[in-house]
Amino acid sequence: MKQFVKDYKTAPVSEQDRIMLDYAAKLSREPWNMEEADVQSLRKAGFSDVAILDIAHVTGYYAYVNRLADGLGVELESLES
Repeated sequence: MKQFVKDYKTAPVSEQDRIMLDYAAKLSREPWNMEEADVQSLRKAGFSDVAILDIAHVTGYYAYVNRLADGLGVELESLES
């Protein structure tokens, strides 16, 4: 788990999961750079349109909740327990 949190790219995950995580990371870190090709890579990896929508929803919701917590000064738990 620690390896996954530290750097998912070196964690032992399937190629499909890595593609999904690459999409989620890009959407989180640089949403202004998202292109149709990003969605197409998910389709090529075997994700349905419904699954792609779910990935985008979860990624967007996670970003929203974190910004809300940051904006309110909410302290989060440490992952190093």
